[in-house]
Amino acid sequence: MSIFTANYQKTNDFNKIAMERRSVKVYDPEVKISREEMTEILAKASRAPSAINMQPWRFLVIDSLEGKKKLAPLASFNQTQVLTSSAVIAVFYDSNNIEYMDEIFNRAVELGYMPQDIKDMQLQQARPYYAGLTPSALRDINMLDSGLVSMQLMLVARAHGYDTNPMAGYDKDRIAEVFHLDKERFQPVMLLSIGKASKEGYPSYRLPVDTITTWA
Repeated sequence: MSIFTANYQKTNDFNKIAMERRSVKVYDPEVKISREEMTEILAKASRAPSAINMQPWRFLVIDSLEGKKKLAPLASFNQTQVLTSSAVIAVFYDSNNIEYMDEIFNRAVELGYMPQDIKDMQLQQARPYYAGLTPSALRDINMLDSGLVSMQLMLVARAHGYDTNPMAGYDKDRIAEVFHLDKERFQPVMLLSIGKASKEGYPSYRLPVDTITTWA
């Protein structure tokens, strides 16, 4: 069995997931990912860490032909990925995510994940902290958290036997309104295409650890 064929199989081998991930540009358009499986992928991806577990990420899953045709004109040089993939996941962050703070902390207590006194202490600290953040500082936090979930999403997709490609080349000013989202509230992070590769992704050179690491 070739490596390319093996890439289509589900795996729990983390070394294979991490070391064999490639950015794939061309997909098999006949391969569809069910919404049930996509929901499972997104649920696993959402186990990514975030600042005080605020989970600011939001996903727009574009898996219909109609949706892809709406997205394609916005996707600059990435139209092949958009039109051939099983789906494109537009990752946004919710700039009003503080609205979910009570739900997140209350449910953590109800589920036995957090004692009530710890919840009360953390909320007492978190509310004024978030209220005092500048828009740019809040954006930095949300972008970092959304980057973490995006990477985890790519690795989870790989474990499910799918290939992905992260894309920054698209019309970020228009994507929310084209898909009828609140442009002020939902801020674009990246697009992620997902599907089965019809053309294998290329390996890429990585700088040596000695170049990128300082020991202290």
